[in-house]
Amino acid sequence: MATHPHSAPLSNRAHTSARVSALSAIASAPYWLLMIGVYAMFGFLWYYAAKEKLIDQSGTMPAGLAKGFQGSFLDSFPGLNAAWVLLGALEAVAFVLFVVSLFVGEFLPSRRKPILVTALAFSVATFAAMAFAENSIADHASVASLFTYMVGSVVVLGAVVAMTPARVKAWIASITADHEA
Repeated sequence: MATHPHSAPLSNRAHTSARVSALSAIASAPYWLLMIGVYAMFGFLWYYAAKEKLIDQSGTMPAGLAKGFQGSFLDSFPGLNAAWVLLGALEAVAFVLFVVSLFVGEFLPSRRKPILVTALAFSVATFAAMAFAENSIADHASVASLFTYMVGSVVVLGAVVAMTPARVKAWIASITADHEA
């Protein structure tokens, strides 16, 4: 039985195309894992933090925490429960920004991410506000932890900014280009 002279190159092209598609999927995995991690980590962090302060605790700072802040600047202005509500509001705004970013599809590699970048920057500011409060009562261990969270947020912000649509496409193409021949 004779084979068609063009059947071998077509199967080679199909094989090469399948290999390139597999490499593209592998090359894009870090992007997708980063996006899943960012939305899951920050989304759940801010959701549960805001819910706890604003809903579960009805805007009332827990007694043990309030005792630590007695006599501090926050005790006199704006007041401990008001500060607790303000912190819950900051956390709620951060959560809403992440949800809006997700809803408009900024997680897609081809999309710019201005709302996600704003949500991450807002997260940095929220951690800074918490660190300010902890500094006011000289709780250095909490300040150190909050500083770490803030710096981690800055690193994530930098990673998201580095993944502009053109860079993601170039990154994936650069990994698969050598294997197309």
